[in-house]
Amino acid sequence: MSTWTTVLLASGLSFVLKFIGYLVPPKYLEGKKTSNVVTLFPVALLTGLVCVQAFVGDHGTLVLDARAAAALAAVVALLLRSPFIVVVLVAAATAALIRLI
Repeated sequence: MSTWTTVLLASGLSFVLKFIGYLVPPKYLEGKKTSNVVTLFPVALLTGLVCVQAFVGDHGTLVLDARAAAALAAVVALLLRSPFIVVVLVAAATAALIRLI
């Protein structure tokens, strides 16, 4: 299967899924439980992506290197309620220092 075929199929599937969303009755979308899930779903997805990028190496192995230390430093900066740019700078500086060592 060529790359263009894959892209076109993925685009078509995305369109169909979005269109199906318009067909869902509103009573299923207005509940408190649905609201909580929809609010937290992006957070869960981003957390999963960050964990995979920080802790998974080649062939799905667990790796604890500069990326993991940078993620830990970012969590500490977030717990200290630092502004986002400071969190990014702390994480980048931590990764750079560990790679330098």
